[in-house]
Amino acid sequence: MTIKDITNHLEELAPLHYAEDFDNVGLLVGSYTTKVTGLLVTIDTLENVVDEAIEKKCNLIVSFHPIIFSGLKKLNGTTYVERVVMKAIQHNIAIYAIHTALDNSFKGVSAKMAEILGLINTEILLPKQGFIKKLTTYAATGDADKVRTALFKAGAGTIGNYDNCSFNIDGEGTYKGNENANPTLGKKGKLHHEKETFISVIFETHLQQKILKALFKSHPYEEVAYDIVTTDNTHQHIGMGIIGELANATTEENFLSFVKEKFNLQCIRHSELLDKPIKKIALLGGSGSFAIDAAKRSGADIYISSDFKYHEFYKAENQIVLADIGHYESEQFTKNQIVDYLKNKFRNFAIVLSVKNTNPINYL
Repeated sequence: MTIKDITNHLEELAPLHYAEDFDNVGLLVGSYTTKVTGLLVTIDTLENVVDEAIEKKCNLIVSFHPIIFSGLKKLNGTTYVERVVMKAIQHNIAIYAIHTALDNSFKGVSAKMAEILGLINTEILLPKQGFIKKLTTYAATGDADKVRTALFKAGAGTIGNYDNCSFNIDGEGTYKGNENANPTLGKKGKLHHEKETFISVIFETHLQQKILKALFKSHPYEEVAYDIVTTDNTHQHIGMGIIGELANATTEENFLSFVKEKFNLQCIRHSELLDKPIKKIALLGGSGSFAIDAAKRSGADIYISSDFKYHEFYKAENQIVLADIGHYESEQFTKNQIVDYLKNKFRNFAIVLSVKNTNPINYL
């Protein structure tokens, strides 16, 4: 089994196309063709994690956070990043990072937080725009079913809980081939009228090459007429954060105690309590101050994330409780999530959960 075999499955959960532009995801060290002897999953790739991979005979590390975030201009071991990369290369250990690709997945980091808290009726807090494209094409009416079926198999036509979605109009197309043409229907040099079906389907942006391949393979015409546009529609299952509900409302104090227990926290930094019941919850794993306004607009009673600055707590404005549980703490279950996912895909392969606590913050 190669690294590519494994990452293909990881990218079904979190396509790299989902990642934010500032991020650095994918295979950071190593070659996709390398055969994998063992796989170690971690939140961060530090030197002690590489040592753990060496000890446990794992030559692939799947890391949530990327160890290489900005460009490396030298490798001489003066920083912890350089030392990690050097040690990994010296021991032929590959490093793959998933980060915001998983953050933006509906089954990703925030979804795991919601699962830990037992939330129901979950949806994306900040759904993404620009991730849905629309393909329009035209096929002879007798070939329309064949073309549509091929597009659906390639992943087109999925809208929320529905698939095989398309819009179709029957009409008449015209064309005239030149002396070099080889028309499937009609004769070159003569104007041809053909009963055709207009077919329109949507698809996720990262599937474009696959969709076009299916279109060209299934379409009988020598020249396939089509166009693709990017829509402004938000994607229901791609984006940061989760909104959900408790089965039963509770008090602010009880809920914060519940969060502290479930996430094994030493403390929670929070804004002023409002003496209101907690029912609707907004969550975002990692640094989430950018989504405070979205949490307020969602009508959530409390927003749980991390890395709030002093003045950002004022943004609560007596409308919501803001709770900062810590960056590592909010993402701590992510490695378990990745391990469970991979073990379900590869039942007879060594997938190891790192036992290293890579949280750089300590509490007195």
